[in-house]
Amino acid sequence: MSETARTEKEFVIDAIPEPGNIEDVIYSLMVNPNLSSINYFNDFSELNISPESIGGSETDESGLFDIDSNGNKMAMTTHAMHNHLESDPEKAIEILVSKAARKMICFGARPVAISAFLYHIDFGDPNGQFIASGAKKGLELATTAFGLKISDRKIRFDHFPNHGEIPPTIIISMIGVFSNSESIITHALKKKGNNIFLLGRTEDDIASSEYLEFFHRVNDSPLPHFNIDDEVKIQRALTKLNELNLLRSASPVGKGGLFFTLLRAAIPNNLGFDITTAAETRIDSFLFGEAMGRIIVEVDNSNEDEFVDVLSELEVPFFMLGHITKGEIRIDDESMGYVDKMTVGV
Repeated sequence: MSETARTEKEFVIDAIPEPGNIEDVIYSLMVNPNLSSINYFNDFSELNISPESIGGSETDESGLFDIDSNGNKMAMTTHAMHNHLESDPEKAIEILVSKAARKMICFGARPVAISAFLYHIDFGDPNGQFIASGAKKGLELATTAFGLKISDRKIRFDHFPNHGEIPPTIIISMIGVFSNSESIITHALKKKGNNIFLLGRTEDDIASSEYLEFFHRVNDSPLPHFNIDDEVKIQRALTKLNELNLLRSASPVGKGGLFFTLLRAAIPNNLGFDITTAAETRIDSFLFGEAMGRIIVEVDNSNEDEFVDVLSELEVPFFMLGHITKGEIRIDDESMGYVDKMTVGV
């Protein structure tokens, strides 16, 4: 926690019981509006992306666009956050920028610029000043770490002296560029039998996760595990792997944790996955925790040795999750059903 962070209620993961039946958790979370397949604003709704399809409509949902007749392309993403802005704005903004950059890197784009807008703060109030000061410092630290330009070198803001119960919120927009069309990759799993790896460290962390808030009804927990140096390292590693054409797909671990990130990747091509969890980590943390600094990648069997060599050389931690199946979802040798049934009736 940063030096400016205000004291939060202590959260102890051991106070949360581990679930006895993972399948029950999965199907309970499927009705969470933030994870449901009918939520237009999450990755379940994304179509497969190819260089040929970019710019094919007036509103390209992929966030990838042609910008001129020479084939140059750009990417754009927008993220928002209101959790913890009043307790640790510096770290909250660092996480927000890191998430946006990680998603852009997973598309194969290079993040280049960012703008930020802070809503619902009262500068006449010490709390508003605390939020604005911490947000500015966090934005500057994150943009320096990722080599981003900041629009106007500041956070634009709206001043609300009486915003009532509306929480302070920050929205960032990030722009990235592609060096060539071949660098574009997507989140969708591509081929049965390909290996699935997790880049980054596994953490016993379920703080601020959809799992903790929706399944356990615990709304008071700290920000998820985050280390900006690890973020920079893993994103540079992903760029290197993509440059070497070693990746078939890439997904930043996001809402719902590793399981729902994999499910979002499996749905477009009606594929499944067979994975093994880490023995040293709580199974709910491993599957549903939302710790930062993790990316799921798909690797052809023929590229596995080179993939491992690159990560070992870069000293980036990784974990072999398993492989892609024809449609079945298996966790630790137990079947959870088939991907085409996961959204039925939701």
